[in-house]
Amino acid sequence: MDNRVALMAIIVEDKDSVKELNDLLHEYGDYIIGRMGIPYHKRGISVLSVALDAPNNVISSLSGKIGKLNGVSIKTAYSNVGDANG
Repeated sequence: MDNRVALMAIIVEDKDSVKELNDLLHEYGDYIIGRMGIPYHKRGISVLSVALDAPNNVISSLSGKIGKLNGVSIKTAYSNVGDANG
């Protein structure tokens, strides 16, 4: 299955979901190119971006699991770049 490059934009409004989010990101760590988290103290939220190189079903699975967390919003953008090994 071809890998795709994707970028997840994640906003965490419920700090109680942070541990679950980090556990999920650790679970899918082999596919993560990099991640950046920015606490926005003025609004009491955190903004994260996660870059991935993974099969489409892996990206969708992680996105779905993150989207089910309380107080967490996610949007995923996909690149049209094909698998580097292809």
